[in-house]
Amino acid sequence: MAVRKITEYPAEVLGQIGKSVTEFDKALADLCADMFDTMYDAEGVGLAAPQIGLNLRLFVMDCDGIKLIAANPEVVHTEGDQSGQEGCLSVGKVPAVVVRPQKARLRAQDEKGEWFERDAEGYAARAFMHETDHCNGKLFIDHLPKMRRDMVVKKFKKEKNWK
Repeated sequence: MAVRKITEYPAEVLGQIGKSVTEFDKALADLCADMFDTMYDAEGVGLAAPQIGLNLRLFVMDCDGIKLIAANPEVVHTEGDQSGQEGCLSVGKVPAVVVRPQKARLRAQDEKGEWFERDAEGYAARAFMHETDHCNGKLFIDHLPKMRRDMVVKKFKKEKNWK
């Protein structure tokens, strides 16, 4: 398939609530294949449609033995807490410590439109939360205290040679 350009902060699409996926056809399957190619090329473990400029509630993931396509995702249950480094392909992989649930249950549709639920814990639960956030117009930096968020944004801008 094809590697697509990753949309970077502060692009408007990254802050928008994604539109529901309604067509489960070859075009969606091709898009998902492109998203996997893009994710692997960027050495990521998850990639949401807004990260390639598409305002859709869709992500792909391959993390800790869980490989899936999630259309119209929602996290329906969480449990516990974990604290760990998190980065994002749209924020130059600049990491910061984020508190997330230790366990999460995702409800979504696959590429054929069939609903499923999947449980994850640890790093994979973090990925469920991170990618679902993208579909809801949130970035991991939105979970940080203002001072820490400003530091991550400053470091990202420095890497990009922005003023």
